[in-house]
Amino acid sequence: MEQFAQQLLNGLFLGSIYALIALGYTMVYGVLRFINFAHGDVFMLGAFSGLYLNRWLGPMMAGLHWSISLTVIMLLSMAICAALGILIEFLAYRPLRNRPRLNVLITAIGVSLLIEYTGQHPAVFGATQQSFPALIPANNIALTSNLAVTNTQMIVFVTVIMLLVALRYIVMKTRMGLAMRALSLNPTASALMGVNNSVVISFTFGLGSALAAAGGILYASLYPSVEPFMGIIPGLKAFIAAVLGGIGNIPGAALGGLIIGVTETLVGGYSSVVGLPTGYKDGVAFVILILILLFKPSGLLGKTEREKV
Repeated sequence: MEQFAQQLLNGLFLGSIYALIALGYTMVYGVLRFINFAHGDVFMLGAFSGLYLNRWLGPMMAGLHWSISLTVIMLLSMAICAALGILIEFLAYRPLRNRPRLNVLITAIGVSLLIEYTGQHPAVFGATQQSFPALIPANNIALTSNLAVTNTQMIVFVTVIMLLVALRYIVMKTRMGLAMRALSLNPTASALMGVNNSVVISFTFGLGSALAAAGGILYASLYPSVEPFMGIIPGLKAFIAAVLGGIGNIPGAALGGLIIGVTETLVGGYSSVVGLPTGYKDGVAFVILILILLFKPSGLLGKTEREKV
């Protein structure tokens, strides 16, 4: 039971990061009804922003407590990626807003490839892996004699919860959140009521990109290495988490992320028991995607919608 509890805890910590990334997918889909496949690469840019900000600002913050340094680096990385997300929407997606969705989807894949291969250039990030700095001091916290977590995992989990609460507040308690919900329900009616749809869409991209940046730093803190293609697999798993929970549903995205993280960790931990190679844990998310599309395409918390053709 302690081994199971350990795997369950590890899965919750990993799944919380997937949930954070999945929120970006589900918010953009909620307002524009398309999947931003470049979102995983914004996650990667967030991790690299944290890496370089630590190099540049680290000497100036050497005398500060590590929690202050972490907060400063994370907030600056979120601001950088929010600006990049808004820029991507303005340059790549806004000109195609009234075009067929397939055009926008192909453009999103092109933007993703552009970011990845630009990042591989030696003048940008380079193709080799780089070690991520230890922004959080590593210490073990013994829960029982055989059950332990690290303070990095606990801080990652608490940070994700705080960001989810902040997002919930923005969406449900602010005027911009009200505009986002109105745009999601009926873009034409929201525009007639005085909502500037372009501003709301840009804000949504910026907010989702900021959450992806936070996810990139937290993920790199748990698995301390970064490279230009690091956003592909976590981005795909987060997309599957959004589909699992119900694409366009914010609580569903968080739930889907936790389910994907726990399932993946349990399969990895017990793969030797059932006779599967350890690498098969990465395929679990895609099996879940196939099953959810077959039996409940709207997702766990999503609602079936009728569309006129």
